[in-house]
Amino acid sequence: MSSIPNSMKAMVLTGHGGLEKLEFHSDWPVPTPSENQVLIKVAACGMNNTDINTRSGWYSKAVSEATTGDAYAEVSEDDPTWGGAPISFPRIQGADVCGYVADVGKNADPSLIGKRVITDNWLRDWDNPLNKNTTAYYGSECDGGFAEYTVTDHRNVGVVDSRFSDAELATFSCSYTTAEGMLTRANVGEKDTVLITGASGGVGSALIQLAKRRGATVVGLASEAKHAMLKELGADALLPRNPSNLAEALKAAIGQDTISVVADIVGGDSFDSLISCLQRGGYYTCSGAIAGPIVNLDLRTFYLNDLTFTGSTVVEPKIFRNLITYIEKNEIKPLLAASYPLEELRTAQQAFIDKQHTGNIVITVD
Repeated sequence: MSSIPNSMKAMVLTGHGGLEKLEFHSDWPVPTPSENQVLIKVAACGMNNTDINTRSGWYSKAVSEATTGDAYAEVSEDDPTWGGAPISFPRIQGADVCGYVADVGKNADPSLIGKRVITDNWLRDWDNPLNKNTTAYYGSECDGGFAEYTVTDHRNVGVVDSRFSDAELATFSCSYTTAEGMLTRANVGEKDTVLITGASGGVGSALIQLAKRRGATVVGLASEAKHAMLKELGADALLPRNPSNLAEALKAAIGQDTISVVADIVGGDSFDSLISCLQRGGYYTCSGAIAGPIVNLDLRTFYLNDLTFTGSTVVEPKIFRNLITYIEKNEIKPLLAASYPLEELRTAQQAFIDKQHTGNIVITVD
């Protein structure tokens, strides 16, 4: 590896608000790895909803609107992040790093230097790694990858042997571990029929591939202009984003008007129709609410049909390691929608917010 400079390019979040809160710096200090950390020369860093929602403060319970990416009129400073707690500014966001290890702390394996790695975004107490209460998120509670260099615990990197490009590898970590976590919580197997909302996004397209990997039948909801690409990922049936009658649309598409699992990242007004189409004993698993966090629920539908609801955020460490295996075995593939240089992060976030893309948007770092 080349010598490590003292300063670097970085896109820095200065507070909750609109895109103007992102400031580009060309002379930000390069971090120094602690004894348990590695220093990564960032090649690419994927974008995800957490970046947008944290910047805008959407996670705050004071906000009841859909995710827009704009500044909200009221954001409580007590709970503006995924974990319901404040974060400190300035902050470098970006969780889905693909890069090359440039240096290591004294407790990290020096053979990692020069290796291409991707990052596990869940920062854990490694003495008790399954404790969700002590888990933090990379690029939220600490600086992340929208910069030339970043540091993370050596146990949060995975070496990847793959033909995929750096930008393609940067699409995997957040979206695919989120999706695999949802499917794991819902015990999805080959006998299941899984309905996926927001199927064209990063998590949605990952859900299609990972549910098919488990042998399930997959039905995706997405705008019709995106159906052809999603069909290539393996979806068995594709429906419009908001069918006027979901049960009838399912019957026409797959010959039955119910499904065993709903994997939802959308929420909003469609929630009731999703729940109403679940079979008795079915699962609803959720890891997002981009169409709105406040929904209507008839508890009779919930308990009389013996439904199981699972939230899914923090995943077990093994899911990241399994993901690397899936990548190396070519069991899943990236869906890179677009890439932007670090200096154009604001433009990239606006494209992400506009939701005209299919798959993931990535920031590249020279």
